[in-house]
Amino acid sequence: MANKKETKKTTKKPMAKKAPTKKKKKKVIENVGVVHIHSTTNNTIISLTDEKGNVLAWASSGTVGYKGTKKSTPYSAGQAATIIAEKAKSLGITSVKVQVNGTGQGKDTAIRSIDAGKISISELIDATPIPHNGCKPPKKPR
Repeated sequence: MANKKETKKTTKKPMAKKAPTKKKKKKVIENVGVVHIHSTTNNTIISLTDEKGNVLAWASSGTVGYKGTKKSTPYSAGQAATIIAEKAKSLGITSVKVQVNGTGQGKDTAIRSIDAGKISISELIDATPIPHNGCKPPKKPR
């Protein structure tokens, strides 16, 4: 018998082509936005929306890096507001309406930090719910 060289045929599957990665589109918006500040006794949450209500960016005292009782301080609310002001500038927003909700300590500092970020505040609305009569109080203990 003659020496026959055996050649193995390898059946390699062709590499799947990767789909081209889509670049993140920069959101084209008007130069007016709405900043919602929700300030509770434990945290301050700040959201930046367009006038329709679509959230563009948000920050809170927790995302800045504070934990526990330090989240409820006015300083941490101011830090979160400066982050929102920077994001608003990068999106092209020049003026905002500020809507404040809650009874926490960080409301004033957050408003001042947004103003210090060279974003003009056109409106300031306090949307804190106030009971006009409230719930029936519990019975007094005997």
